[in-house]
Amino acid sequence: MKLPHRRQFLHLAAGAMAVPAVSGTARAQAYPTRPVRVITSVLGGGVDDTLARLIEQSLSERLGQPFVMENQPIAKATETIRNASPDGHTLALVTAANVITTILDEKLDFSFVRDATPVTGISRNPFVVVVNPSVPANTIPELIAYAKADPDKIKMAGGGILRFAGELFRMLTEVRIVHAPYEVGSAAVAALLSGEAQLLFATMPMAIEHIRAGRLRALAVTTAMRSEMLPDMPTVGEFVQGYEASGIQGLWAPKNTPSGVIDRLNKETNAALADPKFKERLGQFGNTPLPGSTTGYGKTMVIETEKWTKVIKFANATSK
Repeated sequence: MKLPHRRQFLHLAAGAMAVPAVSGTARAQAYPTRPVRVITSVLGGGVDDTLARLIEQSLSERLGQPFVMENQPIAKATETIRNASPDGHTLALVTAANVITTILDEKLDFSFVRDATPVTGISRNPFVVVVNPSVPANTIPELIAYAKADPDKIKMAGGGILRFAGELFRMLTEVRIVHAPYEVGSAAVAALLSGEAQLLFATMPMAIEHIRAGRLRALAVTTAMRSEMLPDMPTVGEFVQGYEASGIQGLWAPKNTPSGVIDRLNKETNAALADPKFKERLGQFGNTPLPGSTTGYGKTMVIETEKWTKVIKFANATSK
């Protein structure tokens, strides 16, 4: 799939929100007039699933209509958003998996930053770099030195965004590590625990108990800022210039949804994110709230899409 240049991305992201103000205001005053479908493509029982239910409950309470989560495969979800009426009654909860899949799968011919309207960010979650204790590395510099001294010896488990967090590391450090595909997170962790693989870029819920029990060794977190869940753990970016990888969750609407509707959804979601109970629940998974303007979130996702497009190209990855 061909994606526009970054400047075109920014222009498109801003243009997607440019609709007649009077029409948007009028619709926003009545919105929502019926239940709102929120299309998701998340695994049941996971962090993103829990997040979806939190948003569903909060927006239902704040806007007086049910927000109903509807789980669809990513390919179908993109078509649902592409074809839905732009009135705010069909939204998408977009995660890193959605973004990665739309880049990988050229048959979809869909990009959120080009073909949909950003509403608001919800949260950002760090990954943590963990190794099997047999790996002779306690820091990121030691891991890089070991990988360069023994090219292709380290097997990196993981699939999806976790794989590409590792591919970004490989791209920036020029180390030779081998990707061992495990699409299910639990299988990747099991491979690491058994020694079948040696390296994993993991979500906090996947790894935290194994780290605390000493079954896995944590080297760094992948976000720009340190994580409250592992406050003494450095970031990868402290050693590898330009490195940042995280999962971002947010809401999107069909293209040309009125600005008044978008603004109201943004306002109510930001209010939910400011709730101490909501923030506490996010923190249990290592996530931090991602409040802000629609424009700010749209620009963030332009940058994320551009970054992962480069990484996927570097890794020569396909959807097959």
